[in-house]
Amino acid sequence: MSRSNKYLSVETKYIFVTGGVASSLGKGIISSSLARLLLSRGYRVTIQKFDPYINIDSGTLNPYEHGECYVTVDGHEADLDLGHYERFTDIKTTRNNNLTAGRIYQAVINKERRGDYLGKTIQIIPHITDEIKRNIKSLGTKGRYDFVITEIGGTVGDIESTPFLEAVRQLKWELGRNALSLHLTYVPYLEAAKELKTKPTQHSVKQLQAIGIQPDILVLRTEKDIPTSMRRKVAQFCNVAPDAVIQSLDANSIYKVPMMMHEQHLDDLVLRLTGTESKGVADYAAWNEFLRKLDSSTRVVTIGLVGKYVELQDAYKSINESLIQAATYCHHKLNLVYIHSEKLNEENVDERLSDMDGIVVAPGFGQRGVEGKFIALKWCRENDIPTFGICLGMQCMVIEFARNELGLTDANSTEMDPHTPYNVIDLMEEQKSVSNMGGSMRLGAYECWLDPDSTPAKAYGQQIIKERHRHRFEFNNEFLDRFERAGMKCVGENPETGLVEVIEIPSLSWYVGTQYHPEYQSTVLHPNPLFLSFVKAAIKYQEKKDGID
Repeated sequence: MSRSNKYLSVETKYIFVTGGVASSLGKGIISSSLARLLLSRGYRVTIQKFDPYINIDSGTLNPYEHGECYVTVDGHEADLDLGHYERFTDIKTTRNNNLTAGRIYQAVINKERRGDYLGKTIQIIPHITDEIKRNIKSLGTKGRYDFVITEIGGTVGDIESTPFLEAVRQLKWELGRNALSLHLTYVPYLEAAKELKTKPTQHSVKQLQAIGIQPDILVLRTEKDIPTSMRRKVAQFCNVAPDAVIQSLDANSIYKVPMMMHEQHLDDLVLRLTGTESKGVADYAAWNEFLRKLDSSTRVVTIGLVGKYVELQDAYKSINESLIQAATYCHHKLNLVYIHSEKLNEENVDERLSDMDGIVVAPGFGQRGVEGKFIALKWCRENDIPTFGICLGMQCMVIEFARNELGLTDANSTEMDPHTPYNVIDLMEEQKSVSNMGGSMRLGAYECWLDPDSTPAKAYGQQIIKERHRHRFEFNNEFLDRFERAGMKCVGENPETGLVEVIEIPSLSWYVGTQYHPEYQSTVLHPNPLFLSFVKAAIKYQEKKDGID
């Protein structure tokens, strides 16, 4: 039998991950960890996330409310959990891996408007639930995957999650042994009583059972070790096998969770419950080597992250994780210092930045906090500290240089000042007629040609790369010659449009800005080369400061 025919005969297994008791327990980390374990055992796996909010995607959501907006390779603005999926699995996700209630309802309404339902009354059941089921099963068609892991956003009991849970109930019934339910709950520790309490978990499972879903596996999130006797009690009250009650203890790194789950045989349990034949010896060598580096590193590299959303670290989640990965591969622990750009000024910039080994100027939108970024960048440039500007961070590099080196004191982006006489950053021509905010930016992966003598080309080890974008404004090429004569070089451009993608000041030790977001393509097993190069430069700067040869 040919390989393709063999795959067509495979019955895809569907794993549904739900959460109870509280939000933000880490369903995405558990889903990603399980995917990593199954991939390491030779299975073909994909993950998807269903979010119950009515927004079409995450693109218009405030980072304070929702955290980072992650961008997939095909330009979909997605929930930050897709970043976890990619970092753990090395799978490039697409719009099919993240759907919202808004997209589901929009698809059904569009069908109704076309007359696809032949005059029938459109209802939550069956029309909305059928659309949800169609999107879940579409990833498993033609035997492309052995496992499809579907995370349902929100918490059991939320009104908006009800259609998704009903769809899961129906699929579990229809698919039989090819579907499995994993429920993540919280077991709180009451300090006053010095006791762990399982009652919230019992209530959460009862809510799930009332919907018609019997969980096959329970994962209990906890700060304290749960005794075996207590786990047996949970199993008894929740109708779950004792060996299918697994604890997820708090860990000092999310990357330890896969092996913590493996030690409790979560991957074996999934194979057994779905009747899946084992593929032999699993290969966790590369993952364990990363963990070994993570634990054995004793030296510290200190990176300052300058941005306006620093109160909520999830707003820069992919950047944070990219820096952790790069530092780990450089045999260092990361000390990440968040620096609020709104609170930076000429008087305190030296005090705030002088202890840093490197500075990242973060992406974002809007005027708030940009003047602090200009101050930080001027200080970094004049003191020759390794500096990495990403998206708006790169644009701020351009504006600061124009003001202080080209003498264009009123230089700005037309995003901040539509009437600036020196629009060194300007709206892309094709964006000038756009009025719809959602999904209308330059999104997804685009090619970039790198100058072979540049720092980025040496980091990537190649001249043509592909990285992901999320922006409306670009470097204005009318000013390019003036910048290059003054020492700021365009070292990366889009080969089709000539748009500037990467700038560098070659006379400095490491001063690079990218219009794209390299953090979206940095994973545990394949850290982004530009982050590695930046962290190496920061370590070299630190050693020079400390007088180490």
